[in-house]
Amino acid sequence: MSRAADRLKVVVNHLDRPSSFVQASTSGQNVAYYQPQALRYSFDNDLLSTEQRISYEEDGFLLIKGLVSGEDIDRFRAAFERICRREVQVPGLVVMRDVSIAKSEFVPDQKAISKLQDFQEEPELFRYCSLPQILNYVECFTGPNIMAMHTMLINKPPDTGNKTSRHPMHQDLHYFPFRPADRIVCSWTAMEKVNRQNGCLVVLPGSHHGTLKEHDYPEWEGGVNKMYHGVRDHDPNHPRVHLEMEKGDTVFFHPLLIHGSGKNQTQGFRKAISCHYASADCYYIDVRGTTQENIGQEVKEIAARKYAVDDVTFEDTWAVRGRLVQGERTNL
Repeated sequence: MSRAADRLKVVVNHLDRPSSFVQASTSGQNVAYYQPQALRYSFDNDLLSTEQRISYEEDGFLLIKGLVSGEDIDRFRAAFERICRREVQVPGLVVMRDVSIAKSEFVPDQKAISKLQDFQEEPELFRYCSLPQILNYVECFTGPNIMAMHTMLINKPPDTGNKTSRHPMHQDLHYFPFRPADRIVCSWTAMEKVNRQNGCLVVLPGSHHGTLKEHDYPEWEGGVNKMYHGVRDHDPNHPRVHLEMEKGDTVFFHPLLIHGSGKNQTQGFRKAISCHYASADCYYIDVRGTTQENIGQEVKEIAARKYAVDDVTFEDTWAVRGRLVQGERTNL
């Protein structure tokens, strides 16, 4: 890890042991990763049925009903509300507000917050990332050495009429300077009933077979939330699936799958909790000169302003966030 990353770890009060990462001189585009097996995107470890593996192979996502208990969901909700009331301070946590309410008077409750990012230092929320039933599925896609790389609790607000509660169609790999893509997976759990009315996930099945596309802020009249980059071009006629889910349902999906979410047309806040996992055997890449250069630069500028560390790299910002949740920390 670079000296800048070491300083960044101190600033955000991370207590994990220092890690190392390997720079790879390769493109920021999708890196092909081929397994010596008929099915490329998953491993055969007796958990997934052949039908489930083929479904993920073809579609890029797999929905598991009732995977997380209502009791656990309620505990995550309570931890989120404690943060909203400012009862706890979490090192490294990023608290986000919808652009349409960001300049309004701040009220310390959940109505002021649209998303929590990087909750790895909040024990109760991070417990989601190490739930055995979650990791059992994650291992099917990453292998046994598992890093939790990116954590979020999404609290999609009622749309104010500007359609800012939407999330543009995007590929998560755009944000990640590590590869191979096929050894990265997201788990996304509904914390309540999620449907088209309150802005469920929308996915383009099979889009994970493509490469990483160019992303940037969409030109939306009502404004766009910070870091909400979208795919510049995708086939508007590509079939879409709206993932309507019940509390505790969990979807696992590939980082190249194009997905987004619609506006919340209800008066409630649509909550979900998620984690992006990667094999600890993954490696970092240099995104300079690739389609990811814009997001890399934006993240570096945010880190420099927030932590007064001016020579931090895009890879550094990820190296300090990653947490081993199973197996050995072999590389990332």
